[in-house]
Amino acid sequence: MLHAGSALKSWFCDFLSSCMRQLKIPKILRRALIVAIPKPENPLGNPKSYRPISLLCVPFKILKRLIYACVDPIIDQLLPWEQTGFRHKRSTADHVTLLSQDIEDSFSAKKKAGAVFVDLTAAYDTVWHHGLTCMLLQLLPDRHMVHMVMEMVGNRSFTLTTENSKRSRLHCVNNGVPHGSVLAFLFNIYISDLPTTVSKKYAYAGDLAIMHADGDWPIVEGVLTKDMATVSEYLQTSKLNLSPTKWWSQPSTSTRKLNMSLKSNTKMKPCPSAPSPNTSE
Repeated sequence: MLHAGSALKSWFCDFLSSCMRQLKIPKILRRALIVAIPKPENPLGNPKSYRPISLLCVPFKILKRLIYACVDPIIDQLLPWEQTGFRHKRSTADHVTLLSQDIEDSFSAKKKAGAVFVDLTAAYDTVWHHGLTCMLLQLLPDRHMVHMVMEMVGNRSFTLTTENSKRSRLHCVNNGVPHGSVLAFLFNIYISDLPTTVSKKYAYAGDLAIMHADGDWPIVEGVLTKDMATVSEYLQTSKLNLSPTKWWSQPSTSTRKLNMSLKSNTKMKPCPSAPSPNTSE
């Protein structure tokens, strides 16, 4: 678009303005071509051995960046401080440094520290759209913009192509938010109401760690167990799933594992009364 003529630029601006006014985006713009790239040293017969790369059309990417530029300045200041994912001048290094310092401080205070590290299964793909709409309506003052955002993440479709250039039939996406795009910050909004815990929280998008320090192991273990039960219940109502193979607990001064259990996720996220966005074509 940088080297396009004035007539094309004028038409393109009018097109994007029309999409935002009418809250309608052509389906072809939301259709992705997913290329499956094999992961190294993994069996090719296993679907989990491939990394999907989603290719989108350029006009849709430009529209997403325009929406992001309008929404991010408002949303960023409302997100919890412990969330560092997809935020300006924040990164995983912040929490790695902070967690290390908190553990060192517990050593200096002659305390024992325990931490639990949690990962979610297909976090971005399981975001419940109605729950996301409710969170956006609580944070954004402009309902028109909320409906525009939901129009962009809703009614998406994709086709899958492999190394032999064969394509699958068209599939529709009913849940989830884009991962790896400028709209990935929507996941931060979806979990921005994480419950308060006694333990200190460290979050990067869908990755979460909690840490508590005390002079006695039973107290550390009890606090972390109670807080994990709180987090697990929240994830149940948010329709998010804990990865059973990617969460673990770690005492900082002993090889003894913390004894706690996690619940399965079955419930839906409660939502206040709010109008659903117009996603019809």
